Amino acid sequence: MMHDRPRRLRKSSAVRELIAETRVHAKDLIQPHFVVAQDGAEEAIDALPGISRQGIERLLHTVEQDLKLGITSALLFGVVDTKDELGSAGHDPNGPVQNAVKALKERFGDDLQVIADVCLCTYTDHGHCGVVEGDRVKNDESLPLLARQAVSLAEAGADMVAPSDMMDGRIFAMREALDDAGLTDCSIMSYAAKYASNFYGPFREAAASAPKAGSGPRDRKTYQMDYRNRGEAVREALLDVEEGADVIMVKPALAYLDVIQSVRAAVDRPVAAYLVSGEYAAVEALAERGLADRAALVHEHLTAVRRAGADILITYHARRALREGWLD
Repeated sequence: MMHDRPRRLRKSSAVRELIAETRVHAKDLIQPHFVVAQDGAEEAIDALPGISRQGIERLLHTVEQDLKLGITSALLFGVVDTKDELGSAGHDPNGPVQNAVKALKERFGDDLQVIADVCLCTYTDHGHCGVVEGDRVKNDESLPLLARQAVSLAEAGADMVAPSDMMDGRIFAMREALDDAGLTDCSIMSYAAKYASNFYGPFREAAASAPKAGSGPRDRKTYQMDYRNRGEAVREALLDVEEGADVIMVKPALAYLDVIQSVRAAVDRPVAAYLVSGEYAAVEALAERGLADRAALVHEHLTAVRRAGADILITYHARRALREGWLD
């Protein structure tokens, strides 16, 4: 006779809800946004259905609706037309992200946590995340530029900066620069384990940030992580904690659940995971072809990432998931 029957706790929706080990709520989610300089702009992104590049006026409206849904954190990426070899537009006090940060904080105050991405790729004419010399991306020469960008965003009012460049030592450089500027309250969410992934294509179209042919390396494999490595991710995370990171991120998420679990076990900081553009686009493609239930698939993905140990989920699906009631 069988005394232990696990199926007894699966027999109804009510009992399944009662004993669920992992749940996803609005407070866990960060919604990414692409910001342009043109105030009233609303430009659909073909590679990311349902996501747009927005000027400040449209962004304020979008974020206001997101807050009503319970999304209290926004991650901002800038998209600019004017670029140079050093990514100077990234630290322009009147750049699109800096102006967006000011407007969001003025309108919503502490009700909204504004997070600003820090990187050079979207602002450089070569598309790399650091200074390029010949066929190399120079690490130490890139650090002052990244730190300057972080300070500029914090001065605009960003609650948190999120360096995504993967240069060695950039967390220390930013923390020192922020502290020296009296911006000690600005926290850092480090892209600590950011892999040289094949899932970034739609983002690079959205932000016009792909490496350009003939300028430096053909790809970002000399600074983003090799996807064959897991232990290296823990090393990167621990280094960033030591340098002053407040939150540790793993990117992408779905193909790196083991990495999320390992990092979660190793660090005493909140762990974020980024469900990236290619992961979003794959769900949309399956749903559009009638091969998957969009709501169920998104819920499954977000739950898997939470189950692996992520405290914070960055996802382009945040808004729709809450608006249409897909989550717990």
